[in-house]
This record gives sequence, C-alpha cells and structure tokens, in this order.
Amino acid sequence: MLPLWDTQPHRRAPVLTVSIIAACLGVFGYEIFLLLNGADAFTTWMTRHALVPARLLSGWQESVQWQTVATSMFLHGGVAHVLGNCWFLWVFGNNVEDRLGFVGFAFVYVATGVAAALAQVASDPGSTVPMVGASGAISGVLGAYLVFFPRAWVISLVPWVVPILPIPAVVFLLLWFFVQAYAGVGAWMSGGAAEGGVAWFAHAGGFVAGVALALAWPKKARR
Repeated sequence: MLPLWDTQPHRRAPVLTVSIIAACLGVFGYEIFLLLNGADAFTTWMTRHALVPARLLSGWQESVQWQTVATSMFLHGGVAHVLGNCWFLWVFGNNVEDRLGFVGFAFVYVATGVAAALAQVASDPGSTVPMVGASGAISGVLGAYLVFFPRAWVISLVPWVVPILPIPAVVFLLLWFFVQAYAGVGAWMSGGAAEGGVAWFAHAGGFVAGVALALAWPKKARR
C-alpha cells in the first residue's frame, strides 16, 4: 500500500518536515555528484558515513562511529529509496509536527531514529552491511501518528485490490508494522536481519519507539 494523502488537516506550516525532506534530497544529490565523478569516491564516502553494525560495536569508544548513527539517516541507496521515504514523511510527518511543535517533533524524530538504528544493530550485531536511510526515524513518526490520529483516514494506492482506497489510519499503520515485524523475524531466522537490503528491525524498532514516546507525551498534546 502506498499512502497518497490523509484526511487529518494541519494548522501550522510543517517547517521541520520540509527541511528534513530537503536535507535528504540534497544529500542524495551529492551522492549522485560523487557517483558521476567516480565510483571509488562514492563508495568511500558512503561507507564512511553509513552505519555498519559490526564496525560500530568494535569501535564503540570512537565518537566517529557513533556519528554514523546520525549521518546514516540522511543517506539513501537509490531514487526509489529516497523518494519513498520523503513521501511517507510528508504524508504523516506534517500532522505529527503540527501536534508536537518544532522542538517536540525534532526530539521524536532523532530519538526514534537512534532507537531504530540500535534495534537493527541488536538484531544482527555482526553484520558488515552498511545501513542507510531515514526510514527508521520515519517509522517513529508513523508510530506517533498512530497514537495521535488513530481515527484519521489514509487515502492509499492498493493496485491489487482497488486503485485508490480510503483506509483507517489505525488499520494502515498496524498492518504496515506487522509486515515489517514479520519480515524482520523471517529474515532473522534465515540468517540475516537485513535480508534483501531492508533493515526490517529498524522499521519495527523505530515504530515501537514512536508509539512509546507519543504515549508518554503530555496528555494535552495527545488530545
């Protein structure tokens, strides 16, 4: 399912949401620039700033390794990867930012992004596969959206059922979460928690962290 838009209006301009999207697109543009100027430069730069679980754990005393937890959230592995993440962030992020405000949204985004990265590292600590993408933090935004706007509707593209179908947000988001968790467990049982190049546990971990933070948020913001 691909979300097209939601029915929950937002009152304030989603400044931070747009800024994060612009940052991800800008970094991806720089990736293309590096790739066009030589594969070696691109590979070196991506490897340096990506999160590699085994490297992080072996060099946990080095600040440069912990920096990759943050830098990896702005890297992406392809056009579909970056556009998909940015679109999910736009559909769900503007309302969560509206509810939490600039500072609150920044805190939730960063905190859930870190939680997602640690969940993926814990699921496969010996992995040497670089992990990139904002999907862990965006999963946290989805988790917060579930708590704040469970009664909203998500207009979705469901090509194998009906081209465009309105789906309750609670159904859309819980189904999305269970798909991530199921795929993660399946990949873990088959010997690799990032099967197919997807960090399933980062998605599930970020989502759970987003739900937890939203539930812990002051009740005034949850209304």
